[in-house]
Amino acid sequence: MKSIFQKCRHGFHRKKGRNNSGRITCRHKGGGHPRVYRKIHFQKMKVNIPGKIKTIEYDPNRTGKIVGMIYKDGSKHYQLCPIGATIESDLIASPQAPLIPGNSLPLKNIPLGTNVYNIESEPGRGGKFARAGGTTALLMSKIDYTVTLRLPSNEVRLFSENCWATIGQVQRREEKKISKAGRSRWLGRRPTVRGSAQNAVDHPHGGGEGRAPIGRSCPVTPWGKPALGQSTRGSKKYSDPLILRRRNSRLNI
Repeated sequence: MKSIFQKCRHGFHRKKGRNNSGRITCRHKGGGHPRVYRKIHFQKMKVNIPGKIKTIEYDPNRTGKIVGMIYKDGSKHYQLCPIGATIESDLIASPQAPLIPGNSLPLKNIPLGTNVYNIESEPGRGGKFARAGGTTALLMSKIDYTVTLRLPSNEVRLFSENCWATIGQVQRREEKKISKAGRSRWLGRRPTVRGSAQNAVDHPHGGGEGRAPIGRSCPVTPWGKPALGQSTRGSKKYSDPLILRRRNSRLNI
């Protein structure tokens, strides 16, 4: 039986860790069961048009559930599913929307202490933050034309008051126990081997007689770059002035 949201689904090519030249740039990916992609309109928010939830579905491409919405103008789209959503309930994106899970409003119209998800980075850019299953951000303060949010990573960041966000928390899908190696292969995860168990020609940690130490001052990647704790964030990034407290900061302890 075909779903009424069949037009919101389409196939897509999984890169399996390879770039446009076919070279492996992300190891330990490949195989896996074919997936159908459910297109979610993060950038196309229908303002002041109410919609009704018709289905609550599993999505293999993300850690949260999704809902199938039919809007009053007849269009059909997928959206992230909030905790507490039920079939046939109404949702709307509006500056005067009620403060119930699933409704979207500008940050300036959301009271302090509210949990939100699917937050825009800039007005009109679509939801970028707090989209994974089980995630939510806390609205902490409002100063001038900016709003302070505490993100799921405990990072405290400034946003424009005109950015949109959705009330509530993303509903997490049920995770099954990986009881055998084949289930990991179904998910597209290939085996991972420790560097110290490899030959010296294959990894900087390899070689030696028996269980030898890595022989390095710190762990490194197969290409000799520092690993485990080395920051990979750019030194000059546009969002640096907006971050009030870094994630995993010592100040959080």
